Amino acid sequence: MRAQFVLSEIGVGLRRNLTMTFAVIVSVALSLALFGGSLLMSDQVSTMKGYWYDKVNVSIFLCNKHDAESDANCAKGAVTEDQKKQILVDLKKMPVVERVSYESQDQAYKHYKEQFGNSPLAGSLTPDQMQESYRIKLKDPQKYQVIASAFNGRAGVQSVQDQKGILDNLFQLLNLMNRAALGVMALMLLVALLLIVNTVRVSAFSRRRETGIMRLVGASGFYIQAPFIAEAAVAGLIGGSLACVFLVVGRYFTIDHGMALSSKLTLINFVGWDAVLTKLPLILATSVLMPSLAAFFALRKYLKV
Repeated sequence: MRAQFVLSEIGVGLRRNLTMTFAVIVSVALSLALFGGSLLMSDQVSTMKGYWYDKVNVSIFLCNKHDAESDANCAKGAVTEDQKKQILVDLKKMPVVERVSYESQDQAYKHYKEQFGNSPLAGSLTPDQMQESYRIKLKDPQKYQVIASAFNGRAGVQSVQDQKGILDNLFQLLNLMNRAALGVMALMLLVALLLIVNTVRVSAFSRRRETGIMRLVGASGFYIQAPFIAEAAVAGLIGGSLACVFLVVGRYFTIDHGMALSSKLTLINFVGWDAVLTKLPLILATSVLMPSLAAFFALRKYLKV
């Protein structure tokens, strides 16, 4: 009987404040969709870091005869065969180095033509203008400075470059975008909480006569509060369910179908469905707990029960 009364009061409350209930549902749905999207973006950045940092190389570019005329690092002339052999020996002795590969001037010229063959500069370059280099795969990509400090300024070495630096700029941009999404999510969440509190208070005010009678007949505080808290929880759950739908549909149409980014951007290892599905229970739990707690604290002061 008591459960039936609580359920009937939930229905009455939701219908009585239909406009505000709709606003709560929409704001909860949008804020939690952004919350889930931010979690997925964080997972995506972590996945990309693990994938790309495992592939980055440190490159030691060697001086050629043209560098000797224009680059201060190559003032002693082009690299000699003895210097190349000594650099290779020293690299293989270093514990941070996993693998070393050599790229000749002809190979560098071929790779350049493959990547930038349509540029105006490509037609004026010749193989002897390209630089020989050693490509080093590190056991730990964070140990770039060990290579840089050992070979920068060394005779025959024009420069030491770390591809990780380029990736760091990309990941900084992605993290900035993720923080911006979290900021918007926090704002939407605040709006949702304010709407929930106001909706509960309006609902309690419109039924103040009923709650007054319930106090007089000795109803417990929880029994009086339960319908209002349940109204907020139901509205939040509907919003959370919509947020889950937004995430699933968004993942489906942007990555798998529709935009089909997974087939267009094959170099990016996108997060899988398992990452999406693990976020859905968290979103649903938040969608119930957040409105329930907001309603509980609002009612403690308003109803004074």
